[in-house]
Amino acid sequence: MTETKKTTDEKKAAPRRRPAAPKAAGAAVVKRAPAKEPHRAAPRAKKEESGEETKIMSVAPKTAKAKVAEKPTRAVPAGEYIYALGRRKSAIAQTRLYHGGKGVITANGLPAKEYFKVQQYVDRLYVPLKAVGLDNKVNIDLRLTGGGLNGQSDAAMLGISRALVKDNEEYRPTLKKMGLMTRDPREKERKKYGLKKARKGPQW
Repeated sequence: MTETKKTTDEKKAAPRRRPAAPKAAGAAVVKRAPAKEPHRAAPRAKKEESGEETKIMSVAPKTAKAKVAEKPTRAVPAGEYIYALGRRKSAIAQTRLYHGGKGVITANGLPAKEYFKVQQYVDRLYVPLKAVGLDNKVNIDLRLTGGGLNGQSDAAMLGISRALVKDNEEYRPTLKKMGLMTRDPREKERKKYGLKKARKGPQW
């Protein structure tokens, strides 16, 4: 009895195996190919149906060049010139004086009348030229930055006066008497805390 119990226990503990399928006579043995490394497949072609015909369109990435906006060229006269710098408030005027001209003044590539659009500002530019008698003999090119039209016109007037003195020192006494050789240092005073403006206080 003990032997029979041992045999039954061993049968239960042993794993069961499925019976192998009977091989047919002359059957070929199929071997599986080893797994290949994953790779990106080539982009497929899209088909676009239009009516009866079918057109195959490639899926190539578009490499369109971005258009770069060209900066407008500024008209600058050629030739030798005399350079001077004028300032007023927060405006800066880079001045170039050319000999052999006809009294033409350009501001940032435009005629002075088109740029300033106020005759009072344009007349300031010709004050030092008329004081010296060169209003019809030289051309002036201005590059103005910062400030407003009023400050730019004063800065340009100072720049033109300095350019004339660089050209000929004999012009200095005439321009200095008219007050054209000194920079106007007046600027807007900052507002203070608790006040309405720089010095104006609230009513009480």
